[in-house]
Amino acid sequence: MIATDEDALLCDMAETYHIYDMYSFPVLYIATLAKGLSYRENSRIMMSLNGLSVEIKTLLLARICDSSAINVWFKTEDGQKGFNRPQSMVQLLTKQNKKNEVGFDSGDDFEKKWREIVGE
Repeated sequence: MIATDEDALLCDMAETYHIYDMYSFPVLYIATLAKGLSYRENSRIMMSLNGLSVEIKTLLLARICDSSAINVWFKTEDGQKGFNRPQSMVQLLTKQNKKNEVGFDSGDDFEKKWREIVGE
């Protein structure tokens, strides 16, 4: 756990166990407490290990919100034509919005864009 995200583990130790300097305790004691954090899915360290930026409950609520918004949108004129689809809350929360992604067909295209960005 400590190799994955030391800061998250330190924060969890401070919040949950009021241990502000975990290095002053025996290793087995800290390991036991860290194992206890693994049973809480909303602990910072478990979220980090699972690659989550928000809690599972929040993601589930966002998914429900997305489904409701899509159901309402389908019943509108825009929905029938496929225009103005509502933005996904799940994508916003997990930063999966692909509008800022740029693709290149070749390495030369990348180099050209890189030179534009750095001002060469």
